[in-house]
Amino acid sequence: MSSYISKQVTHMFKQVVATSLVALAIGSSSVFAAESRSDIRITAVIPSTTFYAQPVNKPEFGTAEVMSYNIITKKLSSLVQPFELKASTGSVKAFIEGNSYLFNGASAQNIPLIVKLGSTTLTGTSSEVAATGTATTGVSQLLDISAGVIPAGATGSYSADFTIVFEPGA
Repeated sequence: MSSYISKQVTHMFKQVVATSLVALAIGSSSVFAAESRSDIRITAVIPSTTFYAQPVNKPEFGTAEVMSYNIITKKLSSLVQPFELKASTGSVKAFIEGNSYLFNGASAQNIPLIVKLGSTTLTGTSSEVAATGTATTGVSQLLDISAGVIPAGATGSYSADFTIVFEPGA
């Protein structure tokens, strides 16, 4: 009888070891499994044939722009981007929504931004940026964003976040 019990215990021991090894093999193979991903984000803008205002060469303009600081001139570089404007029924107007200044957390060190489209300086008030005669067929205007006077003692990382709103004029 003792030999029978011994065989049963040995058999059960072998089953436990085998089951454990299988579980270990399955678990460890998932640890070493390779993963491959391909994140794809696509956007597309097809403008109306009657009204649009969009960057010409760089559709993503405005998403991650950098103004470099020149330590010799003590000035920030400008951002210049051509925009194509069209309004088949009249002029094109534009205004700034938000704060057009660079901010580093200390309001005394804000750096004003001068935002021009063509010869028009944009503010919070809507202004004509393309006259009726040229806007009806489409016109290209340069958007020029430059820094105003940098306050004395201004240091740190700066950022700005504003929107240029384009609207059809009369």
